[in-house]
Amino acid sequence: MLSVPLGRLVAFCSRRAIAVVLAFAVLIAGATYASYMLLGVTTDTDTMFSSSLDWKKRSDEMGRLFPQKQDLLVAVIDAPLPEEAQQTALGLAARLRDDHANFNYVTTPQTDPYLVRNGLMFLDPKALERVLNTIIIAQPFLSELAADPSGRGLFSALDLIALGLSQGQADLGNFRPALDGFATTLQHSVEGTPEPLSWERLLAGDLADLGGKYQFVVTQPRLDYDSFQPGGAASDAIRAAARDLPFVKSGRAHVHITGDVQIADEEFATVAEGMVAGLLGSLALVTLWLILAVHTWRVIVPIIITLVSGLLLTTGFAALAVGKLNLISVAFAILFVGIAVDFAIQFSVRFRAQTQPDGSAPVLLEALERTGNETGHQILVAATATSAGFLAFTPTAFVGVAQLGLIAGFGMLFAFVCTLTLLPALLRLFRPTAGHGRMGFVFARPIDRGIRRHRKPILAVFVVIALVGLGLTPRLTFDADPLHTKNPKSEGMVTLGMLMSEPQYSPYTVDILLPDLKQAGAMSDKLSGLPMVHDALWLGSLVPSDQKDKLPLIADAANILLPTLLVANPKPAPDAAAVRAAAAHTAASLGGVLDKLPANDPLRRIQSALAHLSKADDQRVMATNEALVRFLPMQLDMLRDMLRARPVTIADVPAQIAHDYLLPDGRALVEVHPSHEMQGNHALHTYVNEIRKVAPMAAGSAIDIVQSAATMVHAFVTAAAAAIVMIAIILAVALRRLLDTALVLAPLLLSALMTVILVIMVPEQLNFANIIALPLLLGVGVSFNIYFVMNWRAGIKLPLSSPTARAVLFSALTTGTAFGSLAASHHPGTASMGRLLLLSLGCTLVATLVFVPALLPKRPIDEA
Repeated sequence: MLSVPLGRLVAFCSRRAIAVVLAFAVLIAGATYASYMLLGVTTDTDTMFSSSLDWKKRSDEMGRLFPQKQDLLVAVIDAPLPEEAQQTALGLAARLRDDHANFNYVTTPQTDPYLVRNGLMFLDPKALERVLNTIIIAQPFLSELAADPSGRGLFSALDLIALGLSQGQADLGNFRPALDGFATTLQHSVEGTPEPLSWERLLAGDLADLGGKYQFVVTQPRLDYDSFQPGGAASDAIRAAARDLPFVKSGRAHVHITGDVQIADEEFATVAEGMVAGLLGSLALVTLWLILAVHTWRVIVPIIITLVSGLLLTTGFAALAVGKLNLISVAFAILFVGIAVDFAIQFSVRFRAQTQPDGSAPVLLEALERTGNETGHQILVAATATSAGFLAFTPTAFVGVAQLGLIAGFGMLFAFVCTLTLLPALLRLFRPTAGHGRMGFVFARPIDRGIRRHRKPILAVFVVIALVGLGLTPRLTFDADPLHTKNPKSEGMVTLGMLMSEPQYSPYTVDILLPDLKQAGAMSDKLSGLPMVHDALWLGSLVPSDQKDKLPLIADAANILLPTLLVANPKPAPDAAAVRAAAAHTAASLGGVLDKLPANDPLRRIQSALAHLSKADDQRVMATNEALVRFLPMQLDMLRDMLRARPVTIADVPAQIAHDYLLPDGRALVEVHPSHEMQGNHALHTYVNEIRKVAPMAAGSAIDIVQSAATMVHAFVTAAAAAIVMIAIILAVALRRLLDTALVLAPLLLSALMTVILVIMVPEQLNFANIIALPLLLGVGVSFNIYFVMNWRAGIKLPLSSPTARAVLFSALTTGTAFGSLAASHHPGTASMGRLLLLSLGCTLVATLVFVPALLPKRPIDEA
């Protein structure tokens, strides 16, 4: 019914080519302006799901109640010594706090005075007793150091060891590790390569690293949403501030940046790079395939112009319809090129194949109108069915694909309009010739006949393949973890990887909001006993436990230590001569007891190094002094502070810490961390299920990941079913035969099952980025199949040697080129999208070029 009207539309646009081109120029200019002014991109994966979902409501509510935990940029400081990392963190934070243009707040959680003052009380009783005993044993040395916190005082303290050894009263068993570390530092300094001595490790040993290997500066940046990287200015400010810090300049400390803002910024940069490069590469390679398909630039240029025009119109629609693209819908451009080119190729190949009954070339306008009569209704059905396949995803709660479905769905309609209006007008202006009747593949005639002769065995093989695919479908798994689709080599992800081995830094947290602190404490106790839970922190976790047992131990140590640590007037800093003299005196003292020491005793190395130091120049002597005692005053101050520990309660927790766990209305938060890294979906689901049995209303990143996976799977199952129904209705109306409708849908379902087999065999993990292969599979498959079925109805007996087969093959090559460019992306999500699209396209092509010819009802084939 529509063949003639569409042919007349093509003829009308051909005759008024200039007016049509000018009209499209105006439309494209408007679309381009709208895109420039209104279109943006967000890398926030939270925007990819409907806010009406229950789990999303809880997640959004947590973000609203605890805004200080959102949009964070974290500087992670890595250094050989804990003091170097700590001083670097403090120095960086001090600089950033003055930068009100880029940061809302800056904090160093590990250096909070409350936590430092109660540091000893956070140790378990056995560890506390061990540390206190070590410090008490070292009291004579600490007394010397408190009175003279310099190399001179340190060497004088070593004299006490020599005295004790000479009198046979020194038991150095507990001091061996400390003396060994001191000997190494002293040797390096004497040799001209000074390294600071860690007094924290000297006094606390391995307990010094209980708080983790890294120091953190946690910031909340001011985000510029008009920029492609909203946190870019803040990240640059952190790098600039860190660059001049002493330990960073010397290479002793390194500052790494991570956090959700950093990862999101890097995500957009990588995705945008891949999409732009992919789009440009696609257009270049599409041009190459077009040369092979239609042989003349007079057709290629109109096709390219038509493609770009349709893409710009679709982009303008996206700007008006959605405003902001997400990490999935940003792929619409490549999908548009991959599918829309099929319409243009079908029209152009059929145009080039037009001939008169006598074999001569028809007049250009006549050839265009006849092409419109032959292909217009086929392209309309293909575009409408493809559009329906995409639009079926629009009502789902998975906003990411719903947005893509809306844009791509209307894009297919724009592509149809451009193909039947702008393309004929451009062909009229470029004046290519028709009359190339052999545009099909002559070599494929034997293949056509072979498929017809052996159609039953071929169909049997495909039935077996379909059954295998159906059997493997339950084995499909879905990975909704957004971290798995990000570039693992980016700074933010590399830094996050450094932290993930330690449970307290895990990104897979679960948050539970309770009515009050009492219930939060009870919930923490329940959750802490679960096998997959490392800890369940609440405000009470910031109050040391067993204070009645620990405080007396600390008080006893304080009675012994504080009188000698509190020195009103320490000695002034020595000069090089004083340090050199002290080194010579201690070297002589230790030299007198060497015969009492084992061969590998660190005191032998200390004595040798001090002997060399006593003869060194002033510069080396003072550098050694600096390396030995640089962190001593800080550690002595911290020790004095911790020895003054007093009983504390929840009321004593500072407000700046408490507000992370307690709301003004009394509601309290419990924050759960997993006991180990989440290796795969099974571990994550087990962890979440354990917690939800105890706390059904839990929220947090781990819950979001698991629930988003369920939302995606439900959305795709629902949308796929709706798409197939809508496509079936469109085909039934257009084809008016139930059999023909089934002939189009059967290979569509077969290609889906073949894709399942390849996904399991390769394997290729399904994720929120590559799952868009499903709507694309529907779109491309419907287009290809419709052409073959409608041509069969029109009497074409050799489908693989027809111009349609040529158009389908080169259309598939151009589409595959577009998807191949995605597969080469550095972004794992984009690359997996490209790989899965290529797999599904290959299955679609096999179903179209082999299964469909075998499936078509048998007719006599003219051997002529």
